[in-house]
Amino acid sequence: MQYRRTYQIEFNHCDPAGIVFYPRYFELINSVIENYFADVAGYSFARIHLEGKGNAVPAVSLSAQFLAPSRLGDQVEFALDVERLGGSSLSLLIAGSCRKEPRLEARITVVWTENMKAASWPDPIRQRIETYRETAT
Repeated sequence: MQYRRTYQIEFNHCDPAGIVFYPRYFELINSVIENYFADVAGYSFARIHLEGKGNAVPAVSLSAQFLAPSRLGDQVEFALDVERLGGSSLSLLIAGSCRKEPRLEARITVVWTENMKAASWPDPIRQRIETYRETAT
């Protein structure tokens, strides 16, 4: 199943033209991922980054297509799909839309790290991601 979150576009997201300034989309995408880990994997970023071993979930690859502008006040729904769960990596597709009009599509790969080195996903996180993903098929 897709993980979904909706964000209202605020003044702080917009450039002088009144549309979302593209780096703000990356902040919103990060928020979607952070909430996905808390809600689905059961591990908040605070827990991941602050509990021993120097754990982190950095992005190692990111590409985006901006399909239509989003404006102040728009409600943009983000849908996250897991494309691949690897040994230490997680490849995601995140699509944003407003009133069913596509606004952006991003592919991002994050990696589980311990002390700044890629490591295997902890079993509880892997199991929750796999279980959630299986309900989508």
